[in-house]
Amino acid sequence: MKTTEPFLQLLTQQLSYWRRWYRLLRRKRKLLKDTSYRRELTTAIFKNVILFVSKSNHKGERQKQERALKSMANSAKTQGSICTLACNWIHGKRYFVILAIAIISLTGVIGNKLYNQTQIQIGNPAPQTIRAPYTDSIEDKKKTDAERRAASKSFIPVLMIDAQINQKIDEDLQQLLDDGNEIRAIAGVFPFFDTTVLSRTSQLYLRSCSEPEWQAVIVALKNHRNQHQKITQRTAASLAAPNQVLPKYNFQNTEVGSDETKPGDFSQNTDFTQAIKELEAYQLTNSDKSFSSLIAQISQARQKYTQATAKLLQLESVSPETIYEESLLLDLSDREWENTQLGIHRSAERILTQGIPHGLPQNIIQDAVSLQIQTFVPQDAEPLASKVLLAVLQPNLQKDEEKTREKAQKAAAGVSPVMVNVRQGEAIVKQGEQISAWDFEVLQHYHLIRRQIKWVELVKLGCIITVAIGIFIWVERHINCQLRQRDRLLVLLLALSVPGVIVMGLPYTTWSALGLLLGSFYGPTLGLTVVGLLSPILAIGLDMSKVALLAGVGGGILGSCIAQRLRSREELALLGVAIALTQGGIYLIVKVLIGQAFGSTWYIVLREAGLFASSGFVWSVIALGLSPYLERLFDLVTPIRLAELANPNRPLLKRLATETPGTFQHTLFVATLAEAAAKQLGCNVELVRAGALYHDIGKMHDPLGFIENQMGGPNKHDTEIKDPWKSAEIIKKHVSEGLVMARKHLLPTAIQAFIPEHQGTMLIAYFYHQAQQMAQEDPNLTVNEADFRYDGPIPQSRETGIVMLADACEAALRSLEVSGKRPVPLKGSKVGAKTVEGEKERSPKDVSIEQALTMLNNILRARWQDNQLVDSGLTREEMSQIAQIFVDVWQQFNHKRIAYPKLKASSTARNS
Repeated sequence: MKTTEPFLQLLTQQLSYWRRWYRLLRRKRKLLKDTSYRRELTTAIFKNVILFVSKSNHKGERQKQERALKSMANSAKTQGSICTLACNWIHGKRYFVILAIAIISLTGVIGNKLYNQTQIQIGNPAPQTIRAPYTDSIEDKKKTDAERRAASKSFIPVLMIDAQINQKIDEDLQQLLDDGNEIRAIAGVFPFFDTTVLSRTSQLYLRSCSEPEWQAVIVALKNHRNQHQKITQRTAASLAAPNQVLPKYNFQNTEVGSDETKPGDFSQNTDFTQAIKELEAYQLTNSDKSFSSLIAQISQARQKYTQATAKLLQLESVSPETIYEESLLLDLSDREWENTQLGIHRSAERILTQGIPHGLPQNIIQDAVSLQIQTFVPQDAEPLASKVLLAVLQPNLQKDEEKTREKAQKAAAGVSPVMVNVRQGEAIVKQGEQISAWDFEVLQHYHLIRRQIKWVELVKLGCIITVAIGIFIWVERHINCQLRQRDRLLVLLLALSVPGVIVMGLPYTTWSALGLLLGSFYGPTLGLTVVGLLSPILAIGLDMSKVALLAGVGGGILGSCIAQRLRSREELALLGVAIALTQGGIYLIVKVLIGQAFGSTWYIVLREAGLFASSGFVWSVIALGLSPYLERLFDLVTPIRLAELANPNRPLLKRLATETPGTFQHTLFVATLAEAAAKQLGCNVELVRAGALYHDIGKMHDPLGFIENQMGGPNKHDTEIKDPWKSAEIIKKHVSEGLVMARKHLLPTAIQAFIPEHQGTMLIAYFYHQAQQMAQEDPNLTVNEADFRYDGPIPQSRETGIVMLADACEAALRSLEVSGKRPVPLKGSKVGAKTVEGEKERSPKDVSIEQALTMLNNILRARWQDNQLVDSGLTREEMSQIAQIFVDVWQQFNHKRIAYPKLKASSTARNS
């Protein structure tokens, strides 16, 4: 025990010192940054452990160790005091520190191209003659690229068949054939009679000949019949009885009426002569009835043929480019037409399979069509098939971009680099000569190009940024927007995101997120200011497309102007869509105005417009996702977050409604009064409502200590405590406990401010007067007014001031609403209201509006005279306006109702 006692004592001392030192460093946030401290501490601990583990009890060693520890402690104190002073100085000058950080960071990011600029540039004269330090072969990249481009363009592009064009050709071809089928269906079956009796040529002639020719045919057949009958009669007369009646030929279906018809002479027409002979032969070998049926069939075929030709004329009038002619279409037999259709389809399929490239001469296509239809189409139908195919065929080969690109890359990769030999001592560029691109490559190869930082340009850019920041500060102060240092830091980070993304090589930068977040957090004025100041700086400092800059700025302006008006995440999401359409639309419109959206590059413009629209939407989604985290990290309140905090399903509000129902009803009425006043005075209504709902959450620490939660039960201040000092502490504790609860549930600082400021430094009058009465009875008691006042602070904003006034007037208005008793004007009483003894109670309808207004004016005047509102920004004139608003709200809650008539006792008895 004796040997371990010194070890334990010294180890305890060292651990105590280490613990004090650790707390000091942790408080100053130097523990993880200053490695020398940790190294020194680790060495000392290790040294002491080794000494005592080895049981070295030498007195001198212990003295050295103690001296080392004292020296170490003094050093830590000295260094700690220096760090403390430095931290305090930085904290006091944090405004200027953030300003310097803003200027340096913005200048550094936007002016990144000025860091590594060359002294020698293409097109400038050489400051001196520069020679090659050694012999080497250098690639001429310009010539190499030219040869590779030539190689990639010299080969034939890879073609592919376009299935959509083939489908369209098939559809057009089928439509033409359907039209032909429709016309042939009108014309009827062909041949319409047995070709062994009446040849196909004769049928063609009889069906299509003119009306005079047909009349001539009928007359010729009738004459032939008459002659044949005379001969027959003469022959029969000699053989038959004289009284025998001969049969007569029936021409009912013919178009000739009498023997007096004298048609023209068509005997020179071979088709006419042949048709007459075949019909006369049929007439001689068949009965009159059969011959009459044949004539009827010919007449019917002629009618259908006439209708078909009329249909053809109709198609020609609709589409002058019709390919059908009656001599080609209607002269084919049904079997020939079927074979023709099948042959056309096969020919088209083979031609399209081989492919038709663009620019192919028409005569080559005609030769290919003729070659194909000779195989598949009947000879008589070849002209018709050729016309049909030539009408629908079109180039169906298109360039296969992917395979063509691969082939071009392979061709370009096969080109060897063009190397140029440069000898040692050879002059690369002479003094005064203009530096070419090749000279610059050679100098860069030999590392003879000196690079430097453009300090003058950086300073100019820094001055421009400083002026822009000065304008931002001026706007901030003139719109009465009180930004904290963390707010300025957030604005700086959001502003840096725009040039930061551009510097990384992405043109689709964060304009939409910048406008949406700044507009949502700080309002449209600051958002527009940042976007408006940042855009010309980027145009000056960065090499970027002015059209892209204009499109991005348009999206940022839209987000800044509208974001703070929205009250839900869904509306913000729709705003993201609007920003996307705005960015894409502006890009497209500007490109159209400057004439770059026409010609061969129109699809590139459309693609870029789509990409800008997509980037606006994507950055808006990212901003929506980051918004809740930024709100918590930088302690921000937005309308959407305030609406979420005012949701009665929030944990604290649910507890308040469950554990302190009276306080919750009081809170709701205070929120209603304060919200109406804030809306009338132009304050932040959402902040006032949320702050009013949370201002009394501290009462949950002791619900029965407040009269609104006692539900008519005994008052613990009168029955249990009976000590005004302890009662005042309980009342005051609802502020401190409320702050503890608010911090535990991570409520924003703006909401936490309502908890102490709604009471300010008011006097808890009821218990203060009770303590004075006790002091009068007991001279040994001393009453200190500070013991009965809240710790404050007094309201620091118009919003907290309005909630203070609403909280003060709520109890008085509720006393008129519930009890009808005139409250004793005890200043600041939070326990309850007493009635004046001996006075008759009055119902709410007996209290006039003037009396209620007078009572509220007295309460507000008491707050004003107690200097509770000197820092709130509320004016004396607004006190009367607020009192009137509170009375109007109270009057809405106590509106008149219909007075129902009472039934007489006698009538009631009779009815019963």
